Amino acid sequence: MLHLSGLHLLLTYKCTFECDHCFVWGSPNQSGTLKINQIQSIIDAAKSLGTIEWIYFEGGEPTLFYPILLAGVRLAHGAGFQVGVVSNAYWAESLEDALLWLQPLAGMVNDLSISSDLYHYDEWLSRQADFALQAAKRLEIPVGTISIAPPAGEAREEAYENASTLMYRGRAAQNLVAHAPMHPWDSFTQCPYEDLRQPGRVHVDAFGNLHICQGISIGNLFQETLQDICQRFDAEEHPILGPLIENGPMGLVMEYNLPHRSTYADACHLCDHARRQLRERFPQILTPDQMYAVSP
Repeated sequence: MLHLSGLHLLLTYKCTFECDHCFVWGSPNQSGTLKINQIQSIIDAAKSLGTIEWIYFEGGEPTLFYPILLAGVRLAHGAGFQVGVVSNAYWAESLEDALLWLQPLAGMVNDLSISSDLYHYDEWLSRQADFALQAAKRLEIPVGTISIAPPAGEAREEAYENASTLMYRGRAAQNLVAHAPMHPWDSFTQCPYEDLRQPGRVHVDAFGNLHICQGISIGNLFQETLQDICQRFDAEEHPILGPLIENGPMGLVMEYNLPHRSTYADACHLCDHARRQLRERFPQILTPDQMYAVSP
């Protein structure tokens, strides 16, 4: 059985950027956006489950659909959840602009996370991010930044001590591996980033897919209840999660006798490569096309 304390809503796959490190292949050309009635349904499901504490709104870039985002935040806050929003702050062209965008969220958002690094902008902390941070603090919205470090083999002058590790999945598995040191494929015997048995939080996308890791769905909220999905969840018996839990991405390759290269950048890189080969066999699990850069 799955025990959840957080739901992260991928409000949209569409984004103002097309970052090389993006897990979900966010892009101006992406499709898939939650409707307000779907958000209401997800919040009702979270309330019925009884264990959810946090609802996050992410993307893509959720503020591209600002009226829907604002309505969703109001619904989640009104239902008694702690609310988080993740944004790249493209809208904060000045402090005054940032205040206008954030003021309606004041008093409802418990965590505003601003993405800013050299994948998004030409500066580690962009002027947009700086304006957003100033405005949030003025409005007493709890705020912080999310930054991703550059590839391990790429030299930069900036200090990255507060940046999160780059994971070579999603677009990074295609665009950034050339910069990375490689390691033997059979050294990746565990998933270093996700607790696949009990992750605590999962992502819900615009098609209802419940992602335990981006691109691995454990059910669909538009086809069955959240409670049913959580009750029947058995990670060890899952055809993708089971091998990953037992022997990491190497286990996935061995379980299905998949062709592979001799070296990969990290565990995510090998996992991404293996899952792509298995999509035709497990189309309801390794979904949607948006997570694999396939035009729907």
